[in-house]
Amino acid sequence: MRITMRRVVLVTCCAVLMMMAVHLGQQMLQCQQMLSDGMRARGVMKKANEELVMVGLNNMEYRYSKDMPLIFVGGVPRSGTTLMRAMLDAHQDIRCGEETRIIPRVLAMRQAWSKSEREKMRLDEAGVTDQVLDSAVQAFILEVIAKHGEPAKYLCNKDPFTLKSSLYLSKLFPKSKFILMIRDGRASVHSMITRKVTIAGFDLTSYRDCLTKWNKAIEVMYSQCLDVGPSKCLPVHYEQLVLQPKRSMLSIMRFLDITWDDAVLHHEELIGKPGGVSLSKIERSTDQVIKPVNLEALSKWVGQIPQDVVHEMAQIAPMLSRLGYDPYANPPNYGNPDQMVINNTNRVMKGDFKKPSNLKGHLQVMQNISTSQR
Repeated sequence: MRITMRRVVLVTCCAVLMMMAVHLGQQMLQCQQMLSDGMRARGVMKKANEELVMVGLNNMEYRYSKDMPLIFVGGVPRSGTTLMRAMLDAHQDIRCGEETRIIPRVLAMRQAWSKSEREKMRLDEAGVTDQVLDSAVQAFILEVIAKHGEPAKYLCNKDPFTLKSSLYLSKLFPKSKFILMIRDGRASVHSMITRKVTIAGFDLTSYRDCLTKWNKAIEVMYSQCLDVGPSKCLPVHYEQLVLQPKRSMLSIMRFLDITWDDAVLHHEELIGKPGGVSLSKIERSTDQVIKPVNLEALSKWVGQIPQDVVHEMAQIAPMLSRLGYDPYANPPNYGNPDQMVINNTNRVMKGDFKKPSNLKGHLQVMQNISTSQR
């Protein structure tokens, strides 16, 4: 049988085309497999490194993650939150630092998104699910707390209104613990008004309005503290911290499961020192916490509240009774101070305490403002 040249060429071309088709088919299958694998990888994507790593002044490496025992200090403003964090900051293994101011705002924004069904539907439709949001908020909060100060073995955050979100924070950070500062609402409100501490929603010209808002805020925080549970949230009365600082701090250290350090009773000696207590020049409490723990601010509110408000105190602020304060006692019997506090108070009355050099100019300005407002 004679094979023509034309047939040879035709057979050869067919063979080449078949080989190309097989090769292209294999390529397509490989691409499809790669795309499929990529989609699956994105579906379960994890961070390559879920820890934040920081190096301290001592060249020690610190690793932070969502599973670390973060400490959150909060309460209604003017309830002793700054004093509490300064005393914790004095501990060699704890760093709190100044208020971040941003964390409560992020938490409030997250809460607003979850409350609005319409907004939640829009976010879900865009693929921004609760899981995505929670992961982002968790990473943001951890980064802010870790990086806004020097690294330490234990990190704490003091932004008063964060404890309105204790339940949510305990979900984001399962090993976190919370210290809720509680103070006689009459003292807190008097301090807000006389020191002109601006708080969203509080009318600083009205004791009645401020006490009503105090009652609402502390009710939310206290209820969340109870819901989180006693192993995770510790209510601390400002009056007891001031009257019996050693007893109070021993209890707090046990709660936090952190070794005792005598420095927590002498925070004023560590202000501005490396690894000590860093104070903000714009926080209203700075000029007070430079002093040793004393009785100066305990009962300043007595005799300053309008009589019509005093007579209706139990109705205006029912949380006073719930928290153990007598709404009709002016002032209540808060208890007796220990000898260290008595000595500290005598020193403060004589002006026998050292003002940090880096805050002296600022403290003079604050003193002038305070004097002009009287």
